[in-house]
Amino acid sequence: MTASDRKLTPAEYARYARQTDDELYRACTVQVFRATGPGGQGVNTTDSAVRMTHGPTGVTVVARESRSQLRNRETCLKKIRAILERRSRVPKKRRKTKVPRHVNEKRLAAKRLRAERKESRRRIW
Repeated sequence: MTASDRKLTPAEYARYARQTDDELYRACTVQVFRATGPGGQGVNTTDSAVRMTHGPTGVTVVARESRSQLRNRETCLKKIRAILERRSRVPKKRRKTKVPRHVNEKRLAAKRLRAERKESRRRIW
């Protein structure tokens, strides 16, 4: 069973987010490729864009901001860490709230008014 097959808990994401850069980097698969877009010869001849996939969580990020492959690798690590930290936060529990009576009455009054308006458009026999 891989990480993409099951849902990880916020605690598991937090554990990965606390890892050092070296540990995080070792758990990633790295692909380098030629970046597209403006940049001319610098972009067309070097494999400077980086795609990193964090194996345990399945998080994939791409960095092609810099001409330097090393800087793009560092950017990928920062992006992965940011995603892991965001996923490590426990979502707030939603509480049901009751619709206030005056809101309900206002809605029903608007419906009555619209019904009367439509009723007045009918043809009289």
